[in-house]
Amino acid sequence: MGVAHQHDDLEINLVAEGGTMLYLFGGVPVEVGPGCVAAFWAAVPHQLVASSATRAHWVHVPFATFLSWGLPTALVGRLLSGMPLVTPPSAAMETDSASFAQWAEDLSSDHPERRRIAMLEVEARVRRLALATPGQPAHHYTGGDPALVQVVAMVRHIAEHFREPLTVADVARAARLHPNYAMAQFRKVVRTTVVDYLTRCRLAEARRLLVTTDLPIADVASESGFSSVSRFYTAFRSGCGMPPATYRREHRHGELH
Repeated sequence: MGVAHQHDDLEINLVAEGGTMLYLFGGVPVEVGPGCVAAFWAAVPHQLVASSATRAHWVHVPFATFLSWGLPTALVGRLLSGMPLVTPPSAAMETDSASFAQWAEDLSSDHPERRRIAMLEVEARVRRLALATPGQPAHHYTGGDPALVQVVAMVRHIAEHFREPLTVADVARAARLHPNYAMAQFRKVVRTTVVDYLTRCRLAEARRLLVTTDLPIADVASESGFSSVSRFYTAFRSGCGMPPATYRREHRHGELH
């Protein structure tokens, strides 16, 4: 089990063989079963917490490329709001395993045309994925691991309330735990602190607002849950490697219309 992490691109996963992969994704447990494909905006904190898959594939699409595809506004809004797309088994494609292997080879090559063709095929697969998952409901973890059940409750509470002032005690209360025990369980499963995870959720929302709205930077900070603009700037530079205004300029060419 890795640490909860985030990176600014579209991630597409395929479980090619074996059992399922269980993610904690933006406050929601998401199971990706054998033969299933999942796509999500990886700026939302996510973590693989359990897996019985024996072979899986990952493809990463740069955020600017994803925005330039001109996908339906509802689809882009869904992904940027933290809702992954996961195919039901009935929508699996027999060619997926071979396609993912080919894309990995093409995207790592030095041949521009091969990379371009691969990205066109990835875009087409995402569009098909969206058609197969209309109005997909949120997943609910029903497993028996007590620690994971507790952490799911805490992560979900953070995802639902990160725009508000939150304390560790507030998050612990969502799982009916003492704050010290809650922090220990959270770090055990998510491999980071409650405060760090909360900041990552706020930064993901700030990225979304910078790309999809014209809100002033101060309003982006407030709407994302930061208590001050200075704290927002510090966290954004640390987490994204650039100031908010630069991030907005670099991605607005893919702006939604």
